Amino acid sequence: MQVQHSFAKHDTGTLYLVPTPIGNLEDMTFRAVKVLREVDLIAAEDTRNTQKLLNHFEIDTKEISFHEHNTQERIPELIQKLQSGLTIAQASDAGMPSISDPGHELVVACIEANIPVVPLPGANAGLTGLIASGLAPQPFYFYGFLDRKPSEQMAELAELNRHQETIILYEAPHRLKKTLKNMVKAFGENRKAVLCREITKRYEDFHRGTLAELLNWAETNRILGEFVIIVEGNAHFEPENDANDELAGLTIPEQVEYFIGQGDKPNAAIKQVAKLHKIKKQVVYNLYHHIEKED
Repeated sequence: MQVQHSFAKHDTGTLYLVPTPIGNLEDMTFRAVKVLREVDLIAAEDTRNTQKLLNHFEIDTKEISFHEHNTQERIPELIQKLQSGLTIAQASDAGMPSISDPGHELVVACIEANIPVVPLPGANAGLTGLIASGLAPQPFYFYGFLDRKPSEQMAELAELNRHQETIILYEAPHRLKKTLKNMVKAFGENRKAVLCREITKRYEDFHRGTLAELLNWAETNRILGEFVIIVEGNAHFEPENDANDELAGLTIPEQVEYFIGQGDKPNAAIKQVAKLHKIKKQVVYNLYHHIEKED
């Protein structure tokens, strides 16, 4: 067991996880500004975007890029700096580090190296949208971005349809219509949902209705802005009718392997999994054989 006393004296530096505003700069906390001013280095998802934030609050701390494409090369470098005693703030472009943004791998590496990790509270688009949605705020299930590939997205939605909790998703404007169409197929056109657009920004708005109504709106209007999608949970889901306990937590390819291990031939196993999730056999086949289908 490892115990971290965040503010005790340490032989290393500290990694601070600093949320940044998701649109409105006034959502920056006093503590976040203080930390960004006092650390030795800021590991930023996009140094250009973070520089605008730093300029606004007159912060002159040095930055280093840390994003999904340079994670593996940056982590050893950042760990070395922390072990030498430097303090580092990790910040995403907008919102909470590690939540649909870079950060998790660095946190794991720090924990393994016994470097303290101190999180700051702050802006999060999913929770901000949830509390204004009008749908049950708890329990909720945060999923973030769905897969872009149609077959894999349908498989994800089939899994999400098993949840009784309110579901939180993120989506980009150019993919919204396709995603809503797939959600209607997976959840049914009468499932309640809310589109939360441009949260905290000047053109913030909320579209509340059924998935069919929201799809109709998306098909008849110009789609701009980043979206949080809040979806009502499946109140009719019955856990006793769910898959075998052995399948809980397994991916769809792993479920196919499970049935093969039980003696089924691959095609029969694929058919079993497709029937279980009420999706087409071809979708399961593609996932199992790693066949990618483009949009």
